[in-house]
Amino acid sequence: MSDASHTLWISLPVPAFIVDEAHRIKDLNPAAEMFLNSSARSVLGAALVKKLTVDSPLEEAIDRVRETLSPLFISDVSVTTAERQPVQTNLQIAPMAGSATDILVLVEPREIAGRLGRSMHAKSSARSAIGMAEMLAHEIKNPLAGMSGAAQLLSMNLSGEDLELTDLIVAETRRVVKLLDQFEQFGNLRPPSLRPVNLHDVLDRARKSAVVGFGTHVSICEDYDPSLPLTFADGDQLLQVFLNLLKNACEVCPDGGTVTIRTFYDLSLRLRREDGTGGVVPLQVEIIDNGPGLPEDIRDDIFEPFISGRENGTGLGLALVSKIVSDHGGWIAVDSTPGRTVFRISLPVAPRTEDLT
Repeated sequence: MSDASHTLWISLPVPAFIVDEAHRIKDLNPAAEMFLNSSARSVLGAALVKKLTVDSPLEEAIDRVRETLSPLFISDVSVTTAERQPVQTNLQIAPMAGSATDILVLVEPREIAGRLGRSMHAKSSARSAIGMAEMLAHEIKNPLAGMSGAAQLLSMNLSGEDLELTDLIVAETRRVVKLLDQFEQFGNLRPPSLRPVNLHDVLDRARKSAVVGFGTHVSICEDYDPSLPLTFADGDQLLQVFLNLLKNACEVCPDGGTVTIRTFYDLSLRLRREDGTGGVVPLQVEIIDNGPGLPEDIRDDIFEPFISGRENGTGLGLALVSKIVSDHGGWIAVDSTPGRTVFRISLPVAPRTEDLT
């Protein structure tokens, strides 16, 4: 494999296998190792059907591609391994250029395409919400201040139930003003000031704030990869992201619950941005809690503005998180089941020092 081909191979975001004429695994990419939860060394030479259980005649499909030299696409196939529950996937099988016998098998979990699409849609929705936020803050806050002031003046000459009503008006107008302040924060977010940043330094700042504040009732654990390289980010904005995710995780955990901050390196995910450029986002940060999980009816839309799983929630916090991560060239996803929710942020590596000059 040439250097360019090798880079493409390890950067593929979906599991990929090369099988020989005996249906044995000849090579696999890092995404396939993660999918199998096995190292390449332990898998090479094994029959593909021994590692992947597919509810479709996989070997017959591979033989057909080898015979016709034409690619084959199989949609909506259930695939299981020894380490995971069934996953709905699409299979792409194609002959390898330059070989008469080797076949390429791509396993595309349907959830990957869905999550990437939802992430891009959430970014677009967040931009739309910014314009509305600025309009709301400008047009509504001033009249609300007048209503609150009038109610306070009226209350000076009232008592009993009438006074309770004016107090209610004041309290509710203040609540709406507070909400509009959050809209302003959402709308006035400046572009990130990018520089090389140590993710663990930012995470430590967020963790220290959590353990003395909103996270006093839970155990906050660290599982860091000490070899993680620097990312290219705005440290203050990343801190805002991590504090938001930690706060959400701590708030849904029961007393004595556990929140885990995990970092690791994973080359399997590559993003294609709206301008057509692409980039690898190998730096992974996961915030994991053992709370009840996200409500199923909002799980797929949790990064949309105004979608919230909490009573009286504004639905702006995760939309803001999604926008910040997208502005950093990254990706955010969530996987939630009762007892385990994982928010995963994927970020790029900082360019070399000489590339910044």
